[in-house]
Amino acid sequence: MTERALRLGTRRSKLAMAQSGHVADAVRRATGRAVELVEITTYGDVSREHLAQIGGTGVFVVALREALLRGEVDFAVHSLKDLPTTQHDDLVLAAIPKREDPRDVLVARDGLTLDRLPHGARVGTGSPRRMAQLNAYARSHGLEIETVPIRGNIDTRVGYVRNGELDAVVLAAAGLSRIGRTDEVTDFLSVDSVLPAPGQGALAVECTAANADLAAALAELDDPHTRVAVTAERSLLAALEAGCSAPVGALADLLDDGQAVTEMRLRGVVGTTDGTTLVQLSTTGPVPASHDEAIAVGRELASEMLAKGAAGLMGERAH
Repeated sequence: MTERALRLGTRRSKLAMAQSGHVADAVRRATGRAVELVEITTYGDVSREHLAQIGGTGVFVVALREALLRGEVDFAVHSLKDLPTTQHDDLVLAAIPKREDPRDVLVARDGLTLDRLPHGARVGTGSPRRMAQLNAYARSHGLEIETVPIRGNIDTRVGYVRNGELDAVVLAAAGLSRIGRTDEVTDFLSVDSVLPAPGQGALAVECTAANADLAAALAELDDPHTRVAVTAERSLLAALEAGCSAPVGALADLLDDGQAVTEMRLRGVVGTTDGTTLVQLSTTGPVPASHDEAIAVGRELASEMLAKGAAGLMGERAH
């Protein structure tokens, strides 16, 4: 008897469907089973409010998780940066596939790069983290820019530049890459200037903890290097008690000596959205050998950041 198709729960957006399509192909190859996409609308998709106002963390996740728990889908694919840092008791993060480019990018009129934006340029982003770092960069480089809060999918955001309403928008490189639109990027933003969101560029494949056979099959998609890096980043975020709408950036780089990965460098930043104050620190050490060690690295850097004044910045939001 032929096994029934596995049902993959996904958001309806073009980007989510593309991401889920990639995962579906990988699951088909790993399991030999058919996979069908089940489209689910989340609160974050229908609300027009800014993410900071509707809670940020989890607004794109809850409906997918509820469908999993009700047995309407077998597994779900999320953008990892949308996932709350506290793991759900009845669900398991079965796989974190190899990460895409974690950087942010600029899509600007006339091919402009960040350092060549004109005086008074209007730059759109829905992220307090991006606002904080863009404004700090502008201050340190003598630029005058105005960061403008926006919502919407990639088409909507790029549309603001195309119709002249904004001079530029900032998006995740991974999203544009997954839908084949990196040719629209006018500037890849260095992580030395703008640290990405914790987990940016990575996907999360989740199923119920009770379905151990499926969890084991999905684990074939897991990339250990990506998992250890994003675990440290998300641990830092959790220790700062910040949701994904808070102005927190983090990136763990795995450093190699040309033959093997030997060290991990974790960088973190917290800032006020106007860019006047940033707390930015990093730590480098051996690659964590376990989940718990990766969590410890994130917590230790977070405690250093809190000691340097990060706690006083966490209440800042984009208005």
